Amino acid sequence: MSRIGKIPIKIPDGVKINLEDQKLKISGPKGELILPIPYQIEVKINNGVIICQAKKDQSPLWGLTRTLINNAVIGVSQDWTKTLELVGVGFRANTEGEELVLTVGFSHPVKIKAPPGISFTVSENKIQVSGVDKQLVGEVAANLRRIRPPEPYKGKGIKYQEEKIRRKVGKVAKVIGAAVPAGGKI
Repeated sequence: MSRIGKIPIKIPDGVKINLEDQKLKISGPKGELILPIPYQIEVKINNGVIICQAKKDQSPLWGLTRTLINNAVIGVSQDWTKTLELVGVGFRANTEGEELVLTVGFSHPVKIKAPPGISFTVSENKIQVSGVDKQLVGEVAANLRRIRPPEPYKGKGIKYQEEKIRRKVGKVAKVIGAAVPAGGKI
């Protein structure tokens, strides 16, 4: 039995859900998503609550489907967001219409076009990626981070807001006036 699959999903105000041909259409104030439902899972909508049930012994698929539906319901009622930070001297981000322009130490600015359903918000050294689809928001944020991942010596690069970067110690310079061995040669 899936513990997550058993939990019913409450439908917030302003969210409409239609089920036809194993496709769940979820629409709300922020947007609309269509989720394919696996044939092993049965979805019922009763009194403002969505209930998922597995037809066979499909516990992992049952829990996954319930979680995907819940993420879609939350996404159409309130956007999913991921915040990235730019760390480094001269690292900047700007928006030009639907494009994000990054100046992150390359000889040219890097331009990224926002996929449909995703919006960028830039403030100081922070980039906020927001949208209805949780998976797409995470994927776009990971692609932005991949442009200039944080390096371990100074921490320069693009990182998630709460991410801790493991730092390495750099080279240690030779100490001048160190003890000289008996032969006089170092």
